[in-house]
Amino acid sequence: MRKRKKAAQTEFHTVKRIDNSRLVRAAEPVRLQGFYRTAGWGGLIAVFLMFYVYQHFRCIDLSFHLEDLRSRQTKMSALNSELRLEIEGLRDPRRIDMIARHQLGLTEPLPTQVQEYEAPADAEVASVRYVRGNRAQ
Repeated sequence: MRKRKKAAQTEFHTVKRIDNSRLVRAAEPVRLQGFYRTAGWGGLIAVFLMFYVYQHFRCIDLSFHLEDLRSRQTKMSALNSELRLEIEGLRDPRRIDMIARHQLGLTEPLPTQVQEYEAPADAEVASVRYVRGNRAQ
């Protein structure tokens, strides 16, 4: 078999100065309508997605806030218990009697210092009632 010689190929590069800037491609109305429809659906889906993400992160933020409020409520309940115990200790009649005798120098009244009065027959007696304020205020 004989070997064939390959033909040499010569490439030529030519530079053509063509100005296509004045050419305007006409858009087909059906294609534009499809593009607008797709863009509208994409925008609507993006809005719903952003709303979902906002709700999700808001839920997480509120759960952190709720845990913070629960911990504060626990602390306030403990403080309230401590203050109630302190109030009960301060209201103790023995403590009040000791302060009155030692710090203020008070003594028990003598029998001659106490006078009893009788209420007149037509007198109206007022009743005293302790009213506790609204706790929510």
